[in-house]
Amino acid sequence: MAKPIYVRFEVPKELADRVYGAVEVARDTGKLRKGTNEVTKAIERKQAKLVVIAEDVEPAEIVAHLVPLSEEKGIPYVYVPSKRELGAAAGLEVGSSAVAIVDAGQAANAVKDIIESIKQLKK
Repeated sequence: MAKPIYVRFEVPKELADRVYGAVEVARDTGKLRKGTNEVTKAIERKQAKLVVIAEDVEPAEIVAHLVPLSEEKGIPYVYVPSKRELGAAAGLEVGSSAVAIVDAGQAANAVKDIIESIKQLKK
């Protein structure tokens, strides 16, 4: 029996803060997809450069499919603690369960660094 590729890893606060920052910069200078449905489409179309998933989504099933889908498409993903903070970083007045950075804009280097950090964490 194959073990599931769903890997939930602990994200240090410093990395989560960098992710929020990158989402803010990408919002202003690049392109984001917000919400589970939009993020799902961005992953399926391989448009997403980085998928950001909030940990405090209830019920967790809402975002559960994003990780296996991201793994399947080879798109990096990261968890952040708060959907409220994620929504704020994405320019929303409400929380967001997930955000996909489609075009990082001026956050391109930050996104690259975050992806490297994620690879280290998953080892």
